[in-house]
Amino acid sequence: MAVARELLRRGHDVRLAVTAPPDMLAVIESAGLTAVPYGRDWQAQLRDEDFVRMIQNPLGAIQEAIEYVAQVAAEKTATLVSLTNGADLLLAGINEQGLAANVADYYGIPLAALHSFPSQILELGSPHGNVAKQAEHAQRRALGLPEAPDPSMGPLEIQAYDQLCLPELAAQWGELAGRRPFVGALTLELPTAADGEVLAWIAAGTPPIYFGFGSTPVASPADVIAAISAACTQLGERALICMGPNDCNHIPHVDHVKVVRAVKGAAAFPACRAIVHHGGAGTTALGLRAGIPTLILWNGLDQPIWAAAVQQLKVGLGRRFSETNVETLVADLRSILTPQYLTRAREVATQMTKPAESLASTADLLEDAARQGRSG
Repeated sequence: MAVARELLRRGHDVRLAVTAPPDMLAVIESAGLTAVPYGRDWQAQLRDEDFVRMIQNPLGAIQEAIEYVAQVAAEKTATLVSLTNGADLLLAGINEQGLAANVADYYGIPLAALHSFPSQILELGSPHGNVAKQAEHAQRRALGLPEAPDPSMGPLEIQAYDQLCLPELAAQWGELAGRRPFVGALTLELPTAADGEVLAWIAAGTPPIYFGFGSTPVASPADVIAAISAACTQLGERALICMGPNDCNHIPHVDHVKVVRAVKGAAAFPACRAIVHHGGAGTTALGLRAGIPTLILWNGLDQPIWAAAVQQLKVGLGRRFSETNVETLVADLRSILTPQYLTRAREVATQMTKPAESLASTADLLEDAARQGRSG
């Protein structure tokens, strides 16, 4: 969305295909963009017992998975072929790069991809990796393309995070590093309805510790909030808790705890003492840019690498969420609330790519790729 708005500002025609819950389309429209639904609503899928059973037992449902992925790929292909007709360039998210590459090949236009974390993470331990590849091969056949793409036509893969966080990657990539430029995190920074209320609450007392879970479902929100409240009581701290999609309507009020659905991180984080979150790429970048010590309580996918990054940078700590309790939370917070973590966090913040620079670099790269595609 951030890139789309920047390209629109530069005078380009932008078409968005979005895999997201229906309410996300309203958010997109509020940002001055239009989009069409693309693929399945993943939140609805997580409420589908058959789907959940399939992903929990991938080896026992391999044929079912093959059929499901093939059906979704066909639906996505139809949307993408229609939307991309007449375009100069196709930009894909990291999860959609394979299908998008075939559609770009079909139209003979360049493909670019945005990676919010290194792509090899998706290849490690994915039981459905081969299933997805089968769907992509079937897609190529349906589009009348050669069995395999031209290996010399590799896409531009924009790394939407700072090299500072993962400094060893460029050396690992070798010759491919030139096609994988680092631009820093891309953030939209839209305001939320709770911003004014939250900033007023922060200003009325001591700087709080922020706790956020992104879009991660929490099994028992009341228990999590109670644990956070107990830990902060021991430490004499206030807590600002963003629970995302989790239901917090019946949580008892406590004076030193403020619970909201969402808040603009770029506004709230600099006013906090520390940031505790799930380890999403965007939230990690916001915390690093704010210069605030971080505790990442991670679950999986890319989250462990950001936990390792904040530890390597000496701006925070990481721990598996399932291994966290009140005692570990108190101990970890006591550690990162010491002066050396704050000093180091402020140092790192000065080395992070600024949001406007990240957007400008990304848009420049995409414009160059489109121009080269037309001249080619």
